[in-house]
Amino acid sequence: MPKNSEKLGGNNKLLERLYELGLTNELLNEYKSEIENYHIGRVIAEYRGSYKVATEEQDILARVTGKFMKSTFDISEFPAVGDWVIVDRTTNNDGDGIISRVLPRKSYVSRKVAGIKTDEQIIASNIDTLFICMSVNNDFNLRRLERYITIGWNSGATPVVILTKIDLNNDLESLKSEIEEVAIGIDIFYVSSLTGEGIDEIEKYLKLGKTIGFIGSSGVGKSTLINYLLGEERMQVGDIREDDSKGKHTTTHRELIVLKNKGIVIDTPGMREIQLLDDTEGIENSFNDITELAKTCRFSDCKHAKEPGCAVRAAIEDGTLPQERLDSYNKLLREVQFIERKNNTKAQQEHKKNMMKFYKEVRNIKNRP
Repeated sequence: MPKNSEKLGGNNKLLERLYELGLTNELLNEYKSEIENYHIGRVIAEYRGSYKVATEEQDILARVTGKFMKSTFDISEFPAVGDWVIVDRTTNNDGDGIISRVLPRKSYVSRKVAGIKTDEQIIASNIDTLFICMSVNNDFNLRRLERYITIGWNSGATPVVILTKIDLNNDLESLKSEIEEVAIGIDIFYVSSLTGEGIDEIEKYLKLGKTIGFIGSSGVGKSTLINYLLGEERMQVGDIREDDSKGKHTTTHRELIVLKNKGIVIDTPGMREIQLLDDTEGIENSFNDITELAKTCRFSDCKHAKEPGCAVRAAIEDGTLPQERLDSYNKLLREVQFIERKNNTKAQQEHKKNMMKFYKEVRNIKNRP
């Protein structure tokens, strides 16, 4: 087999399958010294304690090194589906591969882990476009859509809203105006995987080497839509009741899939909890209508409650801004501010712990004979 150095800098046969997975010459050249001694691969599936990694030769099972685990303090630093990683082999002929490094992510979708912890969970990484899927059946929820859009803006990818199962909604036109009011500056598509309506319009995002992430609640039809784009029943979809009030979705893990000559998609399990992290930028982008109005308030620190000259309150009173929209904005802000305070406290405690450890080591050195 040719040396790794012979592979660098050109679009050749050895790396052809990785180019299909989104590899670029820029990425190769940036980490040239590491790739000369090892190999580059992309995480295509995540299991408990191990990962499936696509390399130039074949897909392998791999795990992180003990050194990696000991030096990592946050779960967000571990490999995630979509990551480019440095691995020590391209086959499993001599055992599982070893991941020594996760390369910096250009974008990633994340959320707060479920429960009281404030750790960040990476859902998928290195995504170019994020399809936010929500069905327009009985389960449609405008406030939930706002949360997904906030996650989308935080990701660094381009968010796109995909409204699914339009064949089950008899009053779609009345819903469109509400959706357009919250999906500001975002492309919106209405599709049906059953009839194929609207799907041709989203295919403009499917490009060789480009990655699309799919997020949404369980049962909204993400896997059905991916199957339609694949042209085959690859993603399993559970039974759905005739009234579709409850859908069963069988995706239980994140997976990267290559669409032939159409780029890459990453399917994710349905999210039951959509908890945000301490990043207000996504909220500001998601609620651009409120943030723009706030610029014309009399006071720069206006809380949009009872202050005189509040442009946001004026918009609510004249009916151009729904009260529910402001309530949702304030609720999300309170969430991220609470998490930010917890993270600051956590960081202070960690700093104090490290300083105490440092001073203890200094004292030990001084006390040596």
